Amino acid sequence: MNAFVLRLVCGLLFAVLVLGAIVKPPDNVRQGLGLLLPATMLLGVALKGPRRSIIPKRRETAQAPRDGGPPRA
Repeated sequence: MNAFVLRLVCGLLFAVLVLGAIVKPPDNVRQGLGLLLPATMLLGVALKGPRRSIIPKRRETAQAPRDGGPPRA
């Protein structure tokens, strides 16, 4: 539910940002480029959703045999 709400809010903020840029365009190119960074970040979260972890978790290493003997081939 929280991920859905976050995606919905980011989508609405992106829509408001785009509509604001259409209704009152930026004065120069630098302001327009400044709008692109937050817009792309909001759109990315709205489309993909929040990421839990950027670095993948390591899987557990193989456990040693429990009987104490050498492994059979």
